[in-house]
Amino acid sequence: IKGDGKFASIAAASILAKTYRDDYMLQMHEQYPQYDWASNKGYGTATHRKAIAEFGLCDEHRKSFAINPVQSSLF
Repeated sequence: IKGDGKFASIAAASILAKTYRDDYMLQMHEQYPQYDWASNKGYGTATHRKAIAEFGLCDEHRKSFAINPVQSSLF
């Protein structure tokens, strides 16, 4: 655990993964701006949960992850 502090290869992989995810979320924001993925990066912020309640889930949302019981009723 905490391998990124011990091994440069793990730290580099972590940075690459975050950079890739951030770029991917910007692409998803262009396709689905109503979810504000440019800001929340897919995390379950209040704004993101409100957008899900208003617009429903899109194909990019994970169907197996529920933030709270209210959201799970959307599946």
